[in-house]
Amino acid sequence: MRTGGTLLAAAALFVSACSSGGSTMASADAALAALPRSTPSALAPYYAQKLTWRSCGVPGFECATMKAPRDYAEPASGDVRLAVARKRATGQGKPLGSLLVNPGGPGGSAVGYLQQYAGIGYPAEVRARYDMVAVDPRGVARSEPVECLDGPQMDAYTQTDMTPDDQAETRRLEDAYRQFAEGCGRHSPDLLRHVSTAEAARDMDILRAVLGDRKLTYVGASYGTFLGATYAGLFPDRVGRMVLDGAMDPSLSPRRLSEDQTAGFETAFQSFAKDCVRQPDCPLGGPGTPPAKVGDNLKAFFDKLDASPIPTGDADGRKLGEALATTGVIAAMYDQASWPQLREALTSAMRDRDGAGLLVLSDSYYERGADGRYSNLMFANAAVNCLDLPPAFSGPEDVEKALPAFEKASPVFGRGLAWASLNCAYWPVRATGQPHRIEAKGAAPIVVVGTTRDPATPYSWARSLASQLSSARLLTYDGDGHTAYGRGSKCVDSTIDAYLLQGTPSAQGKRCS
Repeated sequence: MRTGGTLLAAAALFVSACSSGGSTMASADAALAALPRSTPSALAPYYAQKLTWRSCGVPGFECATMKAPRDYAEPASGDVRLAVARKRATGQGKPLGSLLVNPGGPGGSAVGYLQQYAGIGYPAEVRARYDMVAVDPRGVARSEPVECLDGPQMDAYTQTDMTPDDQAETRRLEDAYRQFAEGCGRHSPDLLRHVSTAEAARDMDILRAVLGDRKLTYVGASYGTFLGATYAGLFPDRVGRMVLDGAMDPSLSPRRLSEDQTAGFETAFQSFAKDCVRQPDCPLGGPGTPPAKVGDNLKAFFDKLDASPIPTGDADGRKLGEALATTGVIAAMYDQASWPQLREALTSAMRDRDGAGLLVLSDSYYERGADGRYSNLMFANAAVNCLDLPPAFSGPEDVEKALPAFEKASPVFGRGLAWASLNCAYWPVRATGQPHRIEAKGAAPIVVVGTTRDPATPYSWARSLASQLSSARLLTYDGDGHTAYGRGSKCVDSTIDAYLLQGTPSAQGKRCS
């Protein structure tokens, strides 16, 4: 889950109904309806296709290409080709079929996640019994990726001032959003209309059938929880063992989602601030400094960078301004293991006027390579977000009205994240989705995981999704960072492993630390 705009924190969010208000909650009758159980004849060829597996350069993994209809309303109008990867079950014991994984985003490469982490880092017992499988959603990475800007253009985009102080700066921010949107429309005009989460969920059902699984076993993180919940809502009778970790709430308006996430980053920052002042190398305050004062010190630093960016030693000449510095700090909020790196980067920037460390964090967030090229993460992120929900704001005037609420949610990040939520206002394709509840009546037990101080998917979202899904079991992790499975809690890991291996879901309301 990241956000929109130049801070592009990419979550499925964040954008809120076309006016400054937007509904806070979906109406009582706005629930995702299940699709008919029978497969339409027009889709039968897709469900009957055979995948041709081949080596894909990573030892132990196979890759294939799967076809899905570009437009489910008109399947005969053309295909989209989706990249699939798997690692076969490696051990003894009765095989349990396929385990599909998705790391979120939207825009994160599931194939890359499988090859770099899940296929080798998931518990050995799980990998022994399951074929580990991933598919890059349409528009993402290897699956007909959405393209928008080249490297130099993205460099300029990511450095755009996200806290405009006057009309001229506001116009420059609007121009940046327009150029980004126009680039996406120019490079990927047809695909932009067909990268919704609902379409990606329907693609997963084709993959389930092609793999020979009667039901879908799935672990989705962050935005992957929205994708998984959408699948459950569309195909409740085909849900197997499903884990939704770092859950999103599909019933909230885009603006409400953005406000909640803004508050989530503030909560995470408060935890970082308390930890920072206990360390001897904290540049934001000494022992006993209140978190609010730590935030004031960071904001004052951002203000200095807004007026006078500092050197980074970057080969392309980029300096560290407020936008890149803010993104670097936000990147470190996702994982408390990054806090020492953030302290060091802030120390170098604040005391030595060396912005290299924060630039490294920002580049990792945007997936910018050393060669100046960006992955398509941010392009796909915007494409999915802006199709799934209407814009959070219709123009700068709406943002201005909302600033007090955002700054109350986070004195440090609120202003920038409010303006970041403007990006979909200039999107070349009209949104096809709306906020809605997902009940998935008749689905097998679904484990919904929420972390109490998660910055990107606030804990309240997990509680809400668990209350909507008819068969949900809420598992709470009392801790920091984004998502919980595989992050160090034996309680969380053993609970999820037992569910995946034995089919025994967690007890309702179980808490771990």
